[in-house]
Amino acid sequence: MNAAPIAAARPRNRRQLILEAAGRVFSERGYHAASMEEIAAGVGISAAALYRHFPNKYALFAECANVMVDRLAAVLGEVSSEAGPAEVLGAVTRVAVAHRASGGLYRWEARYLDHEDRRLLRVKFARVVGRVTEAVRRSHPADEAVRQDRPSPGGVRQDCPSPDAELRAAAALGAIGSITTHHVSIAQRRAEEVLLASALRVIATDPAATVGRAHSVELPAQPVPRTRRAEILAAAVPLFARDGFAKVTNGQIAEAVGLVPSALYRHYPNKRDILVAACLQAAGLLAQAVDRSLDGVTDPHDAVVALAATYVAYSFEHTALTSVAEAEVVGLPADLQEPLIRAQRDHIAVWEQQLCLLRPELAPRSARVLVHAGFGVVVEAGRRLRWRDTPEHRSAVTALVVGALGLG
Repeated sequence: MNAAPIAAARPRNRRQLILEAAGRVFSERGYHAASMEEIAAGVGISAAALYRHFPNKYALFAECANVMVDRLAAVLGEVSSEAGPAEVLGAVTRVAVAHRASGGLYRWEARYLDHEDRRLLRVKFARVVGRVTEAVRRSHPADEAVRQDRPSPGGVRQDCPSPDAELRAAAALGAIGSITTHHVSIAQRRAEEVLLASALRVIATDPAATVGRAHSVELPAQPVPRTRRAEILAAAVPLFARDGFAKVTNGQIAEAVGLVPSALYRHYPNKRDILVAACLQAAGLLAQAVDRSLDGVTDPHDAVVALAATYVAYSFEHTALTSVAEAEVVGLPADLQEPLIRAQRDHIAVWEQQLCLLRPELAPRSARVLVHAGFGVVVEAGRRLRWRDTPEHRSAVTALVVGALGLG
């Protein structure tokens, strides 16, 4: 008599496997394009089994969005409170590289969290930044002397950390976190070495350095809306940036332009076409800015500084457009993504070529990782400065990007 088949034991870490698979799918496809069926297939279970662990897609997404910052908090909790930047940032780097495929949700997709969940995520990330800031201040005693005496609400003056230290800490984390935003093939150990060295250079950089001011940037002006189609695009971009593409309705866009929703279809067949137009506009403006900034520049060092200053100026001046192009392209079908991805690769190739001329010891893939690290510096430093567009802020962030690339 044959024995009955023995059911396969359920993995004890199934919830963790689900979170890893979900993080990859959300990162690759965006929150709204991802499906529970696709996530379940990535774990090798049915969608019904997935719902036994998470009641709905939002609950799964909310937990995924917190996974990376919780991992960072946990690993930093194991590091001595007196540890220096190399040890602190080294721990962060190992976590980011090990989980690069699923760890980038906090950067763009977190805008789809409910208000309270988003607030809690910001609080957690602020603690991580604070821990790195402490290490920066210990390694740069001059920061202690730069503390500002600010009056508290009761009139008592108190010491506050140097804002430069906080800015450098956030920028260093941006350099490290950039590994979650791209697919450059590089060995794990090498990625850790490149990113940690970049982050350590960032915290050693003086944001008040004059490198950014030394290169004047004249960006091409964003086209003035002179047609109804252009007006629709101009009205949609800030809505997409604030609420996320999927949450914005045709009715909201139409109302912002003073049209009835049905009138939009005479100019754009569907909302997705507005998003594609926004992404193409962003790519076009950046390409024009790069061409203009490199005109007549022959020295690789000057070229890289020009690229850094231009990208920083572009990010500060066109913040909404840039965030939409960065955040929403993953949700587009592959055929619509293709020209946008090609434009991004062309842009990165310009940086890579100049950086390799300047630093011939770099392998092309390492240079590419460094370029993305520079972009990550801009994102996190810009957020830390609330994208307030001033010459001082542009100069400070440019100096940090140049430091990240190893040009100091």
